[in-house]
Amino acid sequence: MASIHNHHYHVLQLVLSCRKITAQVTNTTNSSIIAMASSSEREFLAHYRSVLNRFPRSHRFWNAKVASRVGEKLGSRLREIGITGVQIDVNEELSRPLHYRTMVSPLFGSVQRAGVRVSGADDLPSF
Repeated sequence: MASIHNHHYHVLQLVLSCRKITAQVTNTTNSSIIAMASSSEREFLAHYRSVLNRFPRSHRFWNAKVASRVGEKLGSRLREIGITGVQIDVNEELSRPLHYRTMVSPLFGSVQRAGVRVSGADDLPSF
């Protein structure tokens, strides 16, 4: 009798808009969100307000530095619950516009520096 190996992966997904960046890790077996971090959290409120009141106005409210901090938060939350590895959909990341890809790449680095391996991040071009 062959044994059935139940492979369940943790997938890191990003939701991007001009106002915020949200990173969430889901379990593929039941599609539940395991951990999440977003630039709309309280920690980022001061930065959001400063960008909102800046002149000339910008239509982008987050940058690579904010993405990196979101990655740090997500990485620490994943480590707290014992997740040591996640994977990304490389094709989805490559389909993003170039200006989003350059701002998102520090997020993956921050998650890895927090001690969580990001499978597929090495396949993305570095900027």
